[in-house]
Amino acid sequence: MFSAGVLSNATVPAPMFHPHITPIADLDKDTSIDPDEVVQRNKLAALYRLVDLFRWSQGIYNHITVRVSNDPDEILINAFGQLYNEVSASSLIKVDLDGTVINGGSTGFGVNQAGYVLHSAVHRARSEIKCVVHLHHPSVVAVSAQKCGLLPISQEAMIVGEVGYHEYRGILIDEAERALLVRDLGDRHVMILRNHGFVVCGESVEHALSVTYHLIIACETQVKTVPGGNTDNVHFPAHSAIKQVYQVASNGGGGVNRQNGHVNSTQWRKGELEWQAYMRQLDAQGYVTGHDYNCKPCN
Repeated sequence: MFSAGVLSNATVPAPMFHPHITPIADLDKDTSIDPDEVVQRNKLAALYRLVDLFRWSQGIYNHITVRVSNDPDEILINAFGQLYNEVSASSLIKVDLDGTVINGGSTGFGVNQAGYVLHSAVHRARSEIKCVVHLHHPSVVAVSAQKCGLLPISQEAMIVGEVGYHEYRGILIDEAERALLVRDLGDRHVMILRNHGFVVCGESVEHALSVTYHLIIACETQVKTVPGGNTDNVHFPAHSAIKQVYQVASNGGGGVNRQNGHVNSTQWRKGELEWQAYMRQLDAQGYVTGHDYNCKPCN
């Protein structure tokens, strides 16, 4: 159950079913799929729906993956051909890092080759990474085309932290490019793909969404502030402030969750508090997330 001061069952809206919405958690209760994988399928499908609701999606293109809990060499990815508002737990395809399809999902579609190249590279190189997001948000693409790259001129940019950059070499279908992607990402959580888009690496689905959210706001702010990349009239904060913001915001609850007279940054993992709110929103609108609101946050 939730601990003191945290939402109780009484405050959580009961999921409502709407016939015009494909449920996110659409797997049968008697499914043979491992329970941990079911949780990850529900979370990943919910993330696809949120990306669509935030108007970050681009038709059937781009991709988000999550590592399957019980096998670190297996990932879930969207079926190439579905819109993001169609993605559900059952439609996700499970592949291993060599590209072998283990579970083809419920659609009959295949996997985007560019998605396989990118995500298999990151998941293989970074065992601590659970979720990888790749999108082409226009504001991030605009910043990716600026020589200055992402500037620490907003709090959101500081929250994102250090960013890697990968030079554009065309559509990502050449598996030989995986080594370059891994090199340019390094140990960071964000990589901007020049003239292309971005990659966000999260320790969880919740963390990946949080970083993505702040990256997009940071880039939207920069495009408005520095539309042509000219920084002559831009104020830059002190390096100590930039460092402090990243350190504080890298904790659970954004590092600012105050309870019982003090800041408690350990009650929630990165992005979990925001995720709970988004799941309540989706369930209230009839998306049926399958989210377990009774799951105890980290201690």
